[in-house]
Amino acid sequence: MNANTLKTIRQMALGTAAAVCLLAAAQIARGAEQQNRGQLSAHDYKFVQEAAEGGMTEVALGQLAADKASDPAVKEFGQRMAQDHSKANQELMQIASQKGAALPTSTTSAEQKEVDRLKGLSGTDFDKAYMKRMVKDHKKDVKEFENAAKKAEDPDLKAFAVKTVPVLQEHLQMAESVHAKVAGEQKQTSAQ
Repeated sequence: MNANTLKTIRQMALGTAAAVCLLAAAQIARGAEQQNRGQLSAHDYKFVQEAAEGGMTEVALGQLAADKASDPAVKEFGQRMAQDHSKANQELMQIASQKGAALPTSTTSAEQKEVDRLKGLSGTDFDKAYMKRMVKDHKKDVKEFENAAKKAEDPDLKAFAVKTVPVLQEHLQMAESVHAKVAGEQKQTSAQ
């Protein structure tokens, strides 16, 4: 064999070995995901993961608002968010545990950046930014939980979503009301 043929054979062997490694890594990742989701379908597990991450963020932001907010209504709203979302998180953890599913133990880096950003604000700037975030988050949460209430395959998870939707709808109404109040106060202050 000449040198070019040997070089081509080596390249093909390396390419094949790389492909085998990639396939093995993909199978390992799929196996780990299946193990993490326990008895839950991929769709249900995705909802559980996102709900857990979102719930942890709501608790962290609620506690931050309870400590930092300048408006009493924002402080009260933050306390309510920390309380209600802690309770929902515990229920979700119990369901996931019963199904053998592993939940994330921390928020995503994007969520942590938002927490850090809000930590850097104070006074009415904090109040407005926090309440704007709560309106946005709860609109998204209501849609996701309504979807899970209709489409979740696991009956316990579906019942959790059905039970949680009215609470999230109430949170959204409260968030919109408090946001309008703090945004309106800022406009009045600016107009004077």
